Amino acid sequence: MLKIVYPICCGMDVHKSFVVACIATTNDHGVTNYKSKRFSTFTGDLRRCADWLSENNCKDVCMESTGKYWIPIYNILEHTCNIVLAHPKYVKAIRGKKTDKRDAKWIADIFKHDLVSGSFIPPADIRQLRDLVRYHWKLTNFNVGEKNRAQNCLTVSNIKLDDVFSDVFGKAASAITTRLLESNEPFDVKPYLTKNIKKPIEQIQAAVDGEMCAEQAEKLRIIRSHMDSLELCKLNLESLILSTAEKYIPQLNLVMTAPGIQSFAAIGIISEIGVDMSVFPTSKHLCSWAGLTPQNNESAGKKKTTRISRAGAYIKPLLVQCALCAIRTKQFPEVRNRYLALKKRRGHKKAIIAIARMLLTAIYNILKWNEVYNSELYRKADRPPAHREVSVEEAVYILQRGLSGDCATYGIDFKHNFFSRSQGAWFFALFFRIVLKLQCFNPYALLTCPLYFFRNYK
Repeated sequence: MLKIVYPICCGMDVHKSFVVACIATTNDHGVTNYKSKRFSTFTGDLRRCADWLSENNCKDVCMESTGKYWIPIYNILEHTCNIVLAHPKYVKAIRGKKTDKRDAKWIADIFKHDLVSGSFIPPADIRQLRDLVRYHWKLTNFNVGEKNRAQNCLTVSNIKLDDVFSDVFGKAASAITTRLLESNEPFDVKPYLTKNIKKPIEQIQAAVDGEMCAEQAEKLRIIRSHMDSLELCKLNLESLILSTAEKYIPQLNLVMTAPGIQSFAAIGIISEIGVDMSVFPTSKHLCSWAGLTPQNNESAGKKKTTRISRAGAYIKPLLVQCALCAIRTKQFPEVRNRYLALKKRRGHKKAIIAIARMLLTAIYNILKWNEVYNSELYRKADRPPAHREVSVEEAVYILQRGLSGDCATYGIDFKHNFFSRSQGAWFFALFFRIVLKLQCFNPYALLTCPLYFFRNYK
């Protein structure tokens, strides 16, 4: 029989206009009694729901995350109850026996046995910061969409600025676009160009040889006006984000010591994971929550897929951008070396996800132990154990022992013959294979061992 973890608990079936709550009370004999009640989602009725839970001595509540409809209920109950927010797929009722009351009862039944895994809900101030940062990300996407529409207006008007300018919305290209909106008459582009233009003037003059109709011109003016409004909104929002994040300046300074992470990226990371790492037992749990670990999908001894999950829709792209910045800097060679080693075997995409997970693991430990990023720890981890290090003489002996069994096959007489081209390639392949198997990364041994071998056996 399953253990009763929560003798008095409540399951809630959340909808847009109402919520159905079911309190499950289990006595010492294992008999459970149920009380169900329906409340509207207006604030006054939600307060009455909180009073009803207090009257029944219910402190543990479980509800499914239905869109944004759970947030008003959570805001009212989080001060008086311990709330577990569950993904709908974990609390879904059986098809054919599904009503609002039965859904609430089913959630209470599985929750009293502690069979529901709750979602990570940060504190209220972190939630507000997260909402602002995500809105900033949405505004950036809107701006990119408007840029694409503006580019389409120029393309359908036979104006090929994208072929001669690297940035169609740069200073020179924007000045030319403004002149095109004023009149369709031919004009000289030379006064509008800047000093760093690489394309010849004749080619730029040919690129603006088009005709923009009145409809496309008016559409482009509206798009540019909308882009200016979006930029103004982003500036106002950035000031609000910075003022909201002021209380987390010590944690932000610590996170910014990690490779590839600047101020606004650090704010975005803090807004997603918070500053209290005790909610994640290990860094692996955090990486799994962020969607940076392979899935477990195995049946009959066969692994169906090992792709990363779709979780972390906001933090995962941000960490990938930070990883792309980190692999280009020379200040942290341990990150770039790990990326290059993984890229050779698995490709760029898998390697950059591994670097993103590496950064998130570092951030977890930075926030947990309140310490700055220490690259020396990664360099120590890359070194082989002391009992696996070999000297030059030991490496030569291992090569002699490895080559002695194959010298007759390849017809090599080390004391009288030199290596041919194919024999030399075979020797160096075997040498590096043995050295890598031993994890002997001593540079002196790697450089000296072949020279020592040739000197004694030519």
